[in-house]
Amino acid sequence: MLLEGKKAIITGGTRGIGHAIACRFIEEGAAVTVFGSRQETADAAVEKLEAAYPEAKVWGRSCDLTSLEAVTEAFAAAADDMGGLDTVVNNAGISQRSPLLDYTAEEFAKVMDLNVVAVFNGHQAAAKIMTEAGHGGTITTTSSMVAKYGQPSGVGYPTSKFAVNGMVQSLSRELAPMAFASTPSPPV
Repeated sequence: MLLEGKKAIITGGTRGIGHAIACRFIEEGAAVTVFGSRQETADAAVEKLEAAYPEAKVWGRSCDLTSLEAVTEAFAAAADDMGGLDTVVNNAGISQRSPLLDYTAEEFAKVMDLNVVAVFNGHQAAAKIMTEAGHGGTITTTSSMVAKYGQPSGVGYPTSKFAVNGMVQSLSRELAPMAFASTPSPPV
């Protein structure tokens, strides 16, 4: 089992790609906390996961992913539940397909908040927990091909995914040295 003993948070883990990721992580031995948009959704996902994987260590949580304070508190509580945190998958996101002339500023802001601000919040909360614990970890973020190729309507979604790609590239350069610094040197 590749993830035996690892502890993972998966945002958007209650359905679709995030749920499939949660299943695979559990199959590989990880303890998993899935985050959903509502606690009822997270609880239902946990029930489904426990039915499929009776031996699974799985929890469900909900918080406003666009609030750094809420994410920081919820990730810390999830890490406490699991006994630590080794990996986060920033998977939560939304799409919007309105054509430009019908697109409202509120719709655009909603897409940017969940697809970009929430990803930043997840990175920061996870990095704090992992570095304070004195070890590295992994932070994975889902994106989309539309970040590169665009789509015919709903400009907010490809814009948000383009921003996420830039954020991940920059944070990879910033955080990688921290991960290597916390890795013990092999014995000589």
